[in-house]
Amino acid sequence: MNTQQLIEKFPLIKEMQNTEEVIWFNPNQTKTSEALPNIKVTSEMVQDASDRLERFAPYLQIAFPETAKANGIIESPLVAIPEMASALKELFQTNFTGELLLKCDNALPISGSIKARGGIYEVLKIAETLAIRKGLLTPKDDYGVLANDAFKKFFSEYSIAVGSTGNLGLSIGIMSAKLGFRVTVHMSSDAKQWKKDLLREKGVEVIEYAADYSLAVKEGRKQAEQDPNCFFIDDENSIDLFVGYAVAANRLKKQLEQLGKVVDETNPLYVYLPCGVGGGPGGVAFGLKLLFGDHVHCFFAEPTHSPCMLLGLMTGLHENISVHDIGLDNKTAADGLAVGRPSGFVGKTLERLIEGSYTISDRTMHQLLALLVDTEKIQLEPSALAGMTGPIQLATHGANLQNAIHIVWATGGGMVPESEKVTYYETGRQFLNQ
Repeated sequence: MNTQQLIEKFPLIKEMQNTEEVIWFNPNQTKTSEALPNIKVTSEMVQDASDRLERFAPYLQIAFPETAKANGIIESPLVAIPEMASALKELFQTNFTGELLLKCDNALPISGSIKARGGIYEVLKIAETLAIRKGLLTPKDDYGVLANDAFKKFFSEYSIAVGSTGNLGLSIGIMSAKLGFRVTVHMSSDAKQWKKDLLREKGVEVIEYAADYSLAVKEGRKQAEQDPNCFFIDDENSIDLFVGYAVAANRLKKQLEQLGKVVDETNPLYVYLPCGVGGGPGGVAFGLKLLFGDHVHCFFAEPTHSPCMLLGLMTGLHENISVHDIGLDNKTAADGLAVGRPSGFVGKTLERLIEGSYTISDRTMHQLLALLVDTEKIQLEPSALAGMTGPIQLATHGANLQNAIHIVWATGGGMVPESEKVTYYETGRQFLNQ
C-alpha cells in the first residue's frame, strides 16, 4: 500500500504528515477478558517479575543506598497536581472533570526514569540466571551477597549490550556496570550528550551513531550475536523488559488505595503514557489492564514528528511501517520518544487493549514543562510532559470524564543536569510568553 492509498484508508495520516496534534481512538479495542487469552504475556509472568525484584531488594539497598528507605524497592510517588490542572484548563481554554495525578517516575532511584523499571529488571534477571546456573546462588539466599567482589569478578566474564535513545541506556548501563558486567550502549543521534557523558563516567562503553534509534538497536543486536557471552537487551521485542514495566501496576493500585481512590465502573481511571518504541508504556498499560480490566483507559502520547505507535496501531502494520514512510523526520526534543518504527511485539500485544493514542508538539511539551515548574515546583524532561494534554484531548473530543481519575505518567527527568533544566524551562517560558 503506497502513501496515497494509506491516506485514503486512514485520513488522519494527512494531519499527521502536517505535524498537527491529533488523537486516534482505537476501533479494535475489545473487552479486556476477550483480549487477554490471546496474549502470550500472562499475569503469572508479571508476578514472577515482582517476586524477583523482591529477592534483589537486599542487594539494591547495598549497591544503591538511595533505595534503602524503600527497602530496596525501586518505586516512585503518586502525587496530586491541582494547580497544574487549573493551569492546563486556562492555557487550553478547556475544562475537564476529575482529579489530576502525576506518577513521578522521574524520581525513580538509580536512573531517574521509567526505564529504571524494565531495564534494571532485565539486567537483574540475567545476573540471577547466570549465578544460579553457576551454582553461586539459589533463590532462597540473601541476595545481598551479590555485592561481593567475587560476584563482580564472575559477571565481568559476561557483557551486556543495548541500543537506546538515552534513558534505557542509562538504566541498563548503570545497573550492569554496578554488578560488574562489561556493558556497551549503542546510542542514536537523538541521545543527549549528558547521558553519554554520565554513562562513560560509570565505566560504560558508549558507541554513537549519526542515524536514529533503529540503527543503534540493529548494531547492538549484531554485536551480541558475535559473542556467546554477550546478552542483548532488545527494546523492541523483550518480554522481560515488558513484564518489568508491568510490575508498576500493582504498586500503583496500592498507592491509589492509600490516597483513598477507588477504581470501578463509576470511577474510571485514565492513564496517559509517553510512548517511544512502546515497551515502557506498553508494559505499564498491560499491567493496569490485568488489574483494572475495562475500568482503566490507557492512551499513548507521542511527539508530532515521531508518532510511530499510533501509525503502527492505526494501520495494523505495526513494525512494518515507519514515520519516514509518511514523510515525517522523527526529529524531536523528546529524545526518549524519537522512534520512527514501533515495536511489533508491543503493538500486537496491545492492539485490542489500548484505548488510543495522541500526539503533542515539542512546543507544547516545553510550555507544559515550564508550567509544571511554576505551579507544582516539579521539573521533568520534555518527553515526560507528553501525557499532560491527555485530559484536554479527551474533553475536547467529548469524552465523559465524570468522576475520572487522571494519571499522567512522568517518565523521566530525575537525572537531568541543572544547566539543562534551566534551558528546558527558559525555552518553555519563551513559548508561553509568545
